[in-house]
Order: sequence, then C-alpha cells, then structure tokens
Amino acid sequence: MLTGSKTTFKVRQMPDIKERIMNQSGLHARGRDMFGLCCLPGECVLQRAVLVRKKLSPKEGGGWLSGTLFCTHFRVAFVPQDSPRVDDNADPVLLGDHDVALASIEKIVAVGPSRTKLVTPNSSLKFTPEELVLYCRDLRVLCFLFDRLTPDTQAVEITYTIAKTYQPLKPGTILSFQNAALGSIEMKQFLSNRRRDPGMNWFESSADWEQELERTGATGWRASSVNDRFEMSTSLSRFNVVPQKVLDTELKKTFAHFNEGRIPRWCWRHPRGSDLLRMASFQNNIYHEKDDIRNLELILFGGQPQCVVVDLGEEMPSPADVQLAHTRLRALCLGDISSSVSVPDDKWLSTLEGTHWLDYIRCCLRKAAEVACLLRRGHLTVVLQESEDRDMNCVVSSLVQVMCDPHCRTVAGFQGLVQKEWVMAGHRFLSRINYHRDSDKEEAPIFLLFLDCVWQLWAQFPARFQLTEDYLLALHDSLHLPLFSTFLANCQRERCRRSQHLPQSYTPVNGLRELPRGSAEEPVDPPYPPVWDWSLQYSSQRRALFSQPVCQPSSPVPVLNENLNTNTNMEPNWLSDGVPGSVFLLSRSSFSCPSNLLPWRSGSGSGSYRKSHRRAPSSESLPALERLIKACGQPDTPQDFHDPHQPLIPLLLGPCIRIWRNCYLRGALHAQAFTHPMSSNSRHPVERLASEVEHLRERLAQASTGRPSNRKRHEHRRLDSNLNQNANNGTFLFSSSSSSSSSSSSSSSSSSSSSSRTSQQESPCRVSGHPPTAPRYRDGGGKHTFLFGHQGEPQGSQRYAPSPSAKLPKNSGPAGAKTH
Repeated sequence: MLTGSKTTFKVRQMPDIKERIMNQSGLHARGRDMFGLCCLPGECVLQRAVLVRKKLSPKEGGGWLSGTLFCTHFRVAFVPQDSPRVDDNADPVLLGDHDVALASIEKIVAVGPSRTKLVTPNSSLKFTPEELVLYCRDLRVLCFLFDRLTPDTQAVEITYTIAKTYQPLKPGTILSFQNAALGSIEMKQFLSNRRRDPGMNWFESSADWEQELERTGATGWRASSVNDRFEMSTSLSRFNVVPQKVLDTELKKTFAHFNEGRIPRWCWRHPRGSDLLRMASFQNNIYHEKDDIRNLELILFGGQPQCVVVDLGEEMPSPADVQLAHTRLRALCLGDISSSVSVPDDKWLSTLEGTHWLDYIRCCLRKAAEVACLLRRGHLTVVLQESEDRDMNCVVSSLVQVMCDPHCRTVAGFQGLVQKEWVMAGHRFLSRINYHRDSDKEEAPIFLLFLDCVWQLWAQFPARFQLTEDYLLALHDSLHLPLFSTFLANCQRERCRRSQHLPQSYTPVNGLRELPRGSAEEPVDPPYPPVWDWSLQYSSQRRALFSQPVCQPSSPVPVLNENLNTNTNMEPNWLSDGVPGSVFLLSRSSFSCPSNLLPWRSGSGSGSYRKSHRRAPSSESLPALERLIKACGQPDTPQDFHDPHQPLIPLLLGPCIRIWRNCYLRGALHAQAFTHPMSSNSRHPVERLASEVEHLRERLAQASTGRPSNRKRHEHRRLDSNLNQNANNGTFLFSSSSSSSSSSSSSSSSSSSSSSRTSQQESPCRVSGHPPTAPRYRDGGGKHTFLFGHQGEPQGSQRYAPSPSAKLPKNSGPAGAKTH
C-alpha cells in the first residue's frame, strides 16, 4: 500500500471503493463497530484512524475531544472516546453530532509539520499528515489532529480514502451516495413506515388548502384542481387557490396569458382583509378575448376594489447576482489554509461590503416590508409579479407572511410556509442547489438568501419567534445534504414521478402519460424522506433547541429606518374617492399607473398586447393614488402596538443588517484552530489581559453609576469571548464586550476607559461584519494579531443612531444611550 521512508509516502491508487464495500457486505447490517461506531443499515466502514483529536467549536465548548475517526461510504464519523453506548434497537440517525456527510465536503487539506496540501483523489503525499481539515459546503470546517501514537499508515490511508470517496469522479454518480445512506433493504422498510408530522400543513391536497383558507379567514376563494394532471402548467402544483366566481372551464383559458402558465394565485390573507397574490409576467402578443379579460380581472382583483402590482424584476437581484455574491462571501468567510492569499484585517469589512450579500438581504427585507405595510391598508389585492414566478416571488411572499403572521414564526407554521411558497410553488431547488454539479448556469442559493433574511428578523425580534437560530442552522445545513425529497426536485410534478417511480411524458394536448416500464434491473431511486423529518437527522437533544417560548409584543420605539415608510395607517374611507378597478404599480418604492400594466388596458381594450411606455391619464387614477401615498405618512394608533399581526418591520440601515455569524463565520473561526492544543490549566496572556480590561471596565461603570456592577453577568461573556488559543498561530478573537477597552489598554488605562465609554454610547450595532484572520503556520512565535469580533447583543439596544443632521425625538435620548 505504502512505499518510501518512514516520513515520506507515495500514495498509489487504492482498490476500488465499490469492491471494498462488496467485501464488507457480510458484516452486520446494523450495529456497532468494535471501536464504537453505530452504523446505519447497510453502512460499511472503509477506513479508520485511532487516537485522533477533534477541534471543538466555541459553541461546543472549545478544546479538543479524543476519539476514533471513521470513513464510510456515506459519511466521515468521529466517535468520542468516552461516548455512551447507543441502543442497537434505537431508530437510526443519519448523522451524529460530530459527523459530516461525504456529499457535504467541498475540499480536504492535509497539514504537515511545515506545509499544507490540498488533497485530491490523485494526490501524492510526501509527508505524514499531522492535521486533517475538512471544508464543507455548509460553511463548516472540521479539524482533526492525529496523535503522535496514531499509526502513520492510518493517517495517510484515511486521508486518501476520504479524498477518494467525497468527490465523485463523475457529476452524475451522486446516486451512489444516496443509495449508501438510504438504499439498504432495512432502511427502505424503515422509511416506508415513517409517519409525517401531523402538526404541519403539507399543502398536497385540496383539504390542506381549504384548511389554510379557513385559518386565514379568506372567504370568496377556493382550491381548484384544474391542474390535477399538470396539463395547464407543469411547474405549478395540483391545487391552486382562485376566486370562487371563476369556474374551472373559464380558468383554463387564462393559463396561456402568463409565462409557463403561472396564473395569479392566492397566497395569504391579512386580518384586515387584504389578499396577497403572486404570478408570472404576461405573455407577449396574446389576443385577449372579452371573456378572458373578465376572468383575468376577476382573478387579479379577487373581489377587492383596488389592486397593486409589485414588480420584482427591476430592483431585486437576479439569480446570477445572488450566486456571485454568495461565492464571494464563502471565499471571504471560509478562506483556505492551503493557499497564502488572505484578506487583510483592515480591508475585511470593505471586502464584505463588496460581496453585496448584505445589500441583497436589505433589498429583500425592504421590499417585503413595503408589501406588509400595503397589506395593512385592507380591502385590496397586492400581486407580486416576477418574470418566471419561481425565485424572488418565493422570497418576498414568504418574508411578508413571516413579518405579519405569528403562525409563520412557529416551527410548524414556518415549515408549512416553505411547503406552500417554495415546494408546491415550483421553486427550482434541484437546479438552484446544483447537487449533480452539472449545470453551473442555473445554480443560485435563493433559499439560503431567504434563510438569511429570516435570521435578520429573528436577530432583531427574537422574542417574537418560536423557532430559534439552531433551527435555521439545521435547515441551512440540511439543504446541502442531497437526501431529502423537499430539495431533490424542481416542482411537484417531478416529485410525483420520483415517489411513484413511473416514467412519464408530457405533451400539451394529452398532458402526462405513463410510459412502459423498463427492465426490472434498472436502478430505482431510494425513498427520499422530507427534510422536516428531524428525528431522522438529529438527536432529541439537538431537536430540543429548535423552539422557544414566545413572548407578547411590546410597544415599539419610533426609529428612523432609512427611506422605508413604516407608519402606514390609512383613513377608513381612503378608497371611497378612488375609482373602483384601479390598478397601481409599486416599483422602486413609488407608485405609478402605467398604461401597459395590464395588456388589455393598453389602449385598444382587446387585441394583441404590444409593449408601451405611455402613462395613463392622471385624471382617472390620481385621486386614489395621492391618497394612498399620503396615508403612508400618517402615524400609527396606540392600539396597533398590541396587534399580534403588527408587521415586524426590521431596521434596514447599514449597521443593523449584520452577517450571520454562527453560520458564515463558524467555519472561519474554526479554521483558525491552533495546530497543537495548549494546556487547559494555564490561561493565555491575552486572556489575562482581557480579564484585566474587563475588570477596569466594571470599575468605570461602577464609578459612573454609583452602583456596584454585576460581575457575574459579564463572566459568561468573558469566558466565551476567547474563541481561539494557541501560541503557534498567534490569532486571538474576542467579543465586542472587550474590544474597545482591549485595543486602548495597550497604551494606557485612562485612554482605555475613555474609548470604552465612547464606543458604547455612539452605536451599539456599529459594525455589520467581523473579519477573521487567515491562519498562519509558523515554526516560531511570530507577530501576534489581535482581532475583535462582535458578540450578539440583546435586541433592546439595537437602535440606529442617525447622523448629527437628523432630528431625533426629545424622549429618544435615553433609549439610544442604553448599553450593556
């Protein structure tokens, strides 16, 4: 297997992985390995290494954990040395707390005594790895340290085995990974007996949609099954909610007027009576009959006197923009210890701004907040329009419901929301995630952008959510695991074909038709569970962190929130002076009424639609339009503060939109893990310095307030702030609770006290991201770099401090100066 000297190895091609799996097929299908690994049914161990230490993240308590490292044909597993014995009869869990699926690994880096190397299946290692670093697609970084007593052959072989199995030689061989996890007979039988969560709405039947209509109080709407066989639109679901006045025979004629047949469909009703709809763009050069016009307007207005079309095509980012921004963000946050290129600390924030990821989050939240404020007016329909109705419409419609509907902020309600607005609505999960790595042009993490927007809302209003950050992180990580039916298709039609295993063909005339089955030897996809089956993925201890109690809303403090009008209470009779049937366009935060907004109103009433940029006469629509804009500046009433459907309007100014630290920076902080652990009995000099600075800060607070400070309150933050300790690397990360004082204490204690006081009074949310320092491996003690991160603060202190030219209310001074 290995040739060369004791310290220099030449790794040749190993025997075929498939052959090794077949040789081990006689092992117990389910049970524990002799070293303690609890294998899945049919899972085979390819290689293992003993006396390995895993670097724990700060959230896991820090330090190192001793155990055994395994590589199977499904995952890289780490079993701690003193882990409790698992019951062999317990239900299988795909991944343990210290495991990572092979499909989630992006690259492998081997760290030697004086060099690092990116390991590929054809790599040759000329050194024995001392540390193995796994970079994952979900932005995690796992660091494993081989002990001196670990056999050199085990360290080399497991490194190469992981490199051989994690990266398929062909993009289409991901099916072998899925069969490794779910393809065994026992696993198929186990998954077939799994029951779905009865507490959530799956939106797969007409009864599910009727239940949602009843929950929201949406009268005048019904669930239509005209697309039951996907004859009208292949990308829409079987059931779509339309007005009761529109018959199915008339509804069939409207599909041809929209791109991909994605007609206007009901999404949600606001308690004040407004309806939220979504649709694709109109088809060009389509002849509009009078009956078609009547049906189209019935669908658009939904029985309401006014309609506002929100065009998302101009100001929202395109999928290509989102993909580019996310790629830049990954490169910035993860880094790569195998390369010498790194972003300097003083340019990290500007580089983060240059990715435009936070700008896109701000754009989505702003648009969703505008739509939420419109829906509060009552008695109108707000229609979200996108070219294909499969990307940004999903984001904005979901964010609006998260902002306005407390049910969507629970675990069951949020899962039902994703089912309704993403899964059933035909978001192209399979193409956007690009599991098969065969089409980079379609790849774009739109769903990850949505999760980040939800986290921004959670970070500013944590008490209004039942779901927690751990839940959002679990959903974020599950997206990168190609095992769930939720993400393995682009529409409901494809999911139905997978679940029934029936080959089908589609023609516009005959619809879907079953084709003759092939031979029985053709490979059949394993049964894919939904992503909402959390007990299959995580232990009960992890799942207990997914929810929290929900507190009652409190009266918000008026804040300056960029150019977003949050005071949108409207006069009760604002619609009386408007013309019934008026249609407005909301674009770039302003209203207009262009003549070509509805094709059949472009001048000739009926006939072919031709693009026109002429404005409609202002005498018809201007009165209602002016009242609509004027009402956006009226103040809210006090009783609205206790309204459970009061929208969660986030702060949008620069410092308030922050980077999701526990998601995007967990790998960056972990990648800076030190190559060799320090003794846990002695405190690092920098940690002692931080303790002294914290003590000086407490004395300053005691002198300014005249009351003794609670030292225990800061003890936990100080202990958790030191995320990394190592003398070789010389990189130390601290939370913002000691950042201002620590930086100034090097010069003098008096300047430290002054800078700490001023930095806390100016802006509690002063930064939006925090630069991790790229790790440097040096033989000697190099120059130490002190880098100050940002610890999440209680939301009561997140208030934006405007520029000196802005006028503040007289009573807002104490709230703005509140510190922790």
